[in-house]
Amino acid sequence: MSPTTPEKANILIVDDMEENLVALEAVLGSLDQRLVRARSGEEALKAMLRQEFAVVLLDVLMPGMDGFETAASIKRLDQTKDVPIILLTGTDADTDYIYRGYAIGAADFLTKPFDPWLLRTKVNVFLDLHRKNRQLAAQAEQLRRLLVGERTPAESTGPVGSSESAASTGDALDKPRGGTTGTGAVADGGERLAEITERLAQIELQLRDAEGTQSAELADRIAELERAVGSLRVGRDT
Repeated sequence: MSPTTPEKANILIVDDMEENLVALEAVLGSLDQRLVRARSGEEALKAMLRQEFAVVLLDVLMPGMDGFETAASIKRLDQTKDVPIILLTGTDADTDYIYRGYAIGAADFLTKPFDPWLLRTKVNVFLDLHRKNRQLAAQAEQLRRLLVGERTPAESTGPVGSSESAASTGDALDKPRGGTTGTGAVADGGERLAEITERLAQIELQLRDAEGTQSAELADRIAELERAVGSLRVGRDT
């Protein structure tokens, strides 16, 4: 069985000049991701409300809504505030530009003409972060399903309309799968707790490997939850 091909991420490139957009596409094309163009700040905001982006490359000097105003608008919207922004500016930019960009919430700043290798490297960092966040979100959803006793479509084996497939997620913790009762219910609950503990441990390891204070703090909280679930397993076995 061939390995699953990773889903391509969206990269938004924003510049009012066609030659700059072409240059960015040429530099980033080797990353094999989806490149989305925007010719203005307004167009960029519309694009970000329509789809999810891993990173935004945003030119500072644009007519109308400039890069700073666009970045500030992106950071004000709940749907887009966590998307990293790399600001791009000309060689005549002063230190006030850089300070203003970071104050707005930009993740990085590059001066034109930029080194292609450096730009790809910086974008790759945010692509990796995006992929890890997607993986953690998927694992968190799996964990949520385990905690409430909800099964994914792949786990469902009973026919549509059967009593097994019609069971509500709220009853799943009290009613074991397939109507198992007595000793079988206890065993089924123990297996569920063991699976939850294993998933928690996997998420904790990924967070430990990630950089940043927030990841470390979240890993500590996951570890506490892991210990709490372990205590429940011990209580059920005694």
